Amino acid sequence: MKANQDEPKRCGWCMGDPLYKAYHDTEWGVPVMDDATLFEFLILETFQAGLSWITILKKRENFRKAFDQFDYKKIALYDQNKINELLENEGIIRNKLKVHATVSNATAFMEIQNEYGSFSTYYWAFVDNKPIKNKVSHYKEAPGTTPLSDTISKDLKKRGFKFVGSTVVYAMMQATGMVNDHETSCFRYEEI
Repeated sequence: MKANQDEPKRCGWCMGDPLYKAYHDTEWGVPVMDDATLFEFLILETFQAGLSWITILKKRENFRKAFDQFDYKKIALYDQNKINELLENEGIIRNKLKVHATVSNATAFMEIQNEYGSFSTYYWAFVDNKPIKNKVSHYKEAPGTTPLSDTISKDLKKRGFKFVGSTVVYAMMQATGMVNDHETSCFRYEEI
């Protein structure tokens, strides 16, 4: 008997790496209402642009340490010395534009909090606080963008956010459970 016969059916994208499986099983697609976690995903999705998600997952703890546990209040105050330190940190993605974007996005994030009471209130209002449950039979059928991700992206950019194109926004929507893009045969599809 093969050991994997007892394994639940998962989305095809998470196969082959225990870290991917754990992320898929416990985090991906679970609705996130907490501002701190939403900001963490905003940072991680920003750095993921152009790279594979597994690359970011493997560096996630390094990002946590480098960016003060994703504390947006601290990040908004980063000066050039701190930015230079980040650009020399081999444990993260050392992209100058993305590092600078993270600092400015922290400020824009807090401006939304001031306006709406929380980033979560602003973010979830786009779907009337109810996750969208798609019917994806194979992960490659999931869209990379949608009209909604286009709308959110445009609004974030208008508010001064950087590196928040529609693809980045849709990936964040998937990760934070605004959309459920688990394959319909995946054990998490009905659980979320």
